[in-house]
Amino acid sequence: MNTHRPDDAKLRELILYIAQRCQADPYFGKTKLNKILFYADFTAYAELGAAITGQEYMRLPHGPGPRRLKPILDNMTRCEEVALRREPKGSFEQERVVAQRLPDVSVFAEPQLAVVNRVIRALWNRTNSRVSEISHANAGWQLAENGETIPYETVFLSNRPLTEAEIEYGRKLASELGL
Repeated sequence: MNTHRPDDAKLRELILYIAQRCQADPYFGKTKLNKILFYADFTAYAELGAAITGQEYMRLPHGPGPRRLKPILDNMTRCEEVALRREPKGSFEQERVVAQRLPDVSVFAEPQLAVVNRVIRALWNRTNSRVSEISHANAGWQLAENGETIPYETVFLSNRPLTEAEIEYGRKLASELGL
């Protein structure tokens, strides 16, 4: 159960900010937008103690995405804040999100924008397939079923194997605690 209060206004501005910043990325489309939003919110939660938008993210077949992205994007399209453009990309068609107005960045703290910019740089020029592949390594996405919410707290989970030093430290703690 997600106890984080979503901020639709912030999500709208973040969509515009990301679309504006990614306009030169040849692989920026709705799929990559989903992943940038996810990583920005979850990274901010881990590093800053709170998500940027507080939106609820769910497991989708190709990776995580905000549950309310579709209705919000539909509304933004109707209000002409964004345009959706279909462009051929190899054997696929990519749906690009194009900002039609400048974002109101005053709704974000500087550390929040720094997180978003870092995520954009990390995913820049990566194909949607590659970005989806990367998101499939996320423990929260792996643990959820399609359509289920991915709790923010899963950002602290890891599926990497423990090192010998970590195993030894665990044994030492267990011994000290009489376990």
